[in-house]
Amino acid sequence: MRNPFDMSDIDSVIDEYEHRRSSVDIHAFQINDGNRSLLQNEKRRSDNLKERFVGAIDTGTTSSRFIIFDCTGVPVSKYQTEFRQIHEHSGWHEQDPFELVDSVYTCIEEAMKEFLALGYSASDIEAIGITSQRETTVCWDWETGEPLHHAIAWPDTRTTGLVRELKEQPGAEELSKICGLPLSTYPSSVTLVWMLRNLPEVKKAYDEGRLAFGTPDAWLLYNLNGGPEGGRLVTDVTNASRTMFMNLETLDYDDRLLKFFGLDRNKIRLPKILPSADLDGYGVVHGGPLDGIPITSCLGDQSAALVGHCAFTPGSAKNTYGTGCFLLYNVGEKPVISTHGLLATVGFQLGKDRKPVYALEGSVAVAGSGVSFLMNNMGFFRDSRKVSEVAETVPDSGGCVFVTAFSGLFAPYWIDDAKGTIFGITQHTQRGHIARATMEAACFQTKAILDAMAMDSGHKLSELAVDGGMSNSDICMQTQADIIQIPVERPAMHETTALGAAIAAGFAIGIWKEFSDLKNMNRANRTTFTPHISPTHSHKLYKRWSKAVEMSRGWVDTNDEDIQANGH
Repeated sequence: MRNPFDMSDIDSVIDEYEHRRSSVDIHAFQINDGNRSLLQNEKRRSDNLKERFVGAIDTGTTSSRFIIFDCTGVPVSKYQTEFRQIHEHSGWHEQDPFELVDSVYTCIEEAMKEFLALGYSASDIEAIGITSQRETTVCWDWETGEPLHHAIAWPDTRTTGLVRELKEQPGAEELSKICGLPLSTYPSSVTLVWMLRNLPEVKKAYDEGRLAFGTPDAWLLYNLNGGPEGGRLVTDVTNASRTMFMNLETLDYDDRLLKFFGLDRNKIRLPKILPSADLDGYGVVHGGPLDGIPITSCLGDQSAALVGHCAFTPGSAKNTYGTGCFLLYNVGEKPVISTHGLLATVGFQLGKDRKPVYALEGSVAVAGSGVSFLMNNMGFFRDSRKVSEVAETVPDSGGCVFVTAFSGLFAPYWIDDAKGTIFGITQHTQRGHIARATMEAACFQTKAILDAMAMDSGHKLSELAVDGGMSNSDICMQTQADIIQIPVERPAMHETTALGAAIAAGFAIGIWKEFSDLKNMNRANRTTFTPHISPTHSHKLYKRWSKAVEMSRGWVDTNDEDIQANGH
């Protein structure tokens, strides 16, 4: 396995880091029979939360970042870099697993340069949290640490035909009652079955007992802990709940689920499932500027955003406008299985001694990726942040409706034979109209999800907390408030997902002990968008959207999809 760190350019930084670290009497770890446990020097740690620091690794669908927060939730140092998206065929979406890891190492190195330049030491960072994209599937050789194929990312739709086949199997209709997820191209279980059927190297490793499977968090933790030498294969309850292998009640792998997908657990190495905050289970960073710093939390990115918004009480919710759009609604300590097209998932579990908190989730496949489509494929602008400027050139969408079904439609529709379709184009249509229609697509789907959540929970949301790249657009957030007819709240500090990972890491080491300790976290200077159009007008717009959704059905031919999936 290659060395992820090229330290030649920061020798002086590391020398300073080592000098300062050696002067600290006991911010350290005691190694005993291969286990590392944190020995906190209580006298050394300040009671001033501005002088205590937690790092957060955040690996999304298109980029990674490393952010160091003080314990009031303020970012002190950060760095972000993108990694490649690989689209070899229509509907295919892959990533290089080593590029995911390298992007994290790059972010750590660069953010640490800034942190040390501010006069701090690496030993001032008390813990690290990890959050990452969820359903993306990684398969690697447990003995060598080498990936057996590119990671297949969650928006990939090559498994459309396989999903139809699996839906015909006995017991298919019972799966969601156990794991909370319906059969679709979305969860990593279906992707793993496809890899076993179509990739000889993956099947051979499985037959020989060498196959390690995981979502990106497990892959990153495996590498940060030293790869094959570290031998650590772990995940958390939020990520595991996205595989279709975990029982929502027991929080462990379920033999009924594994059997349905044809898996022999004696032939495959599945990550051990841990709470989202855990003092010892996630190991420590091996090598580089953070060598020896404990990793004490792990969450799927949408669960991390829920924590970052401090949505700890049942009935609170958040919507993240990233590559896709993900709305999570806290339902408390018992899972709620949706009857209206939503997913049941684990929201978070902030410690072994705490009960898990569950959520209903609505997932929109295309949000920020729709803006990227306008930029990269259509040449509307050179910087995705310019989408609002283009949208501002027109007063509305001009009657255009863009059903952005690039990967079919997710919750609450679950239409896998839809394709992206634009309705209402005339000679009057301009770029601004298409830009507005692209943003409106995520807002309309959010409205559909909120309606489904109200029916499942019996409660209508009173306000919606938002984050993610598209939430930076005032036009988009005003449109969202108009469509859902409730206020939309945007925090001033937008790195909510990374903040959630940091909060969970802090819970593990006792920086915060109760949810009430975080009541003021990231609350200052919020922007509130209230509806500017009437409920009647909003209803008319939504009715037109619903008509467009119905008209987008049936564009995918199963035979064509099977041909694409086999690469011919």
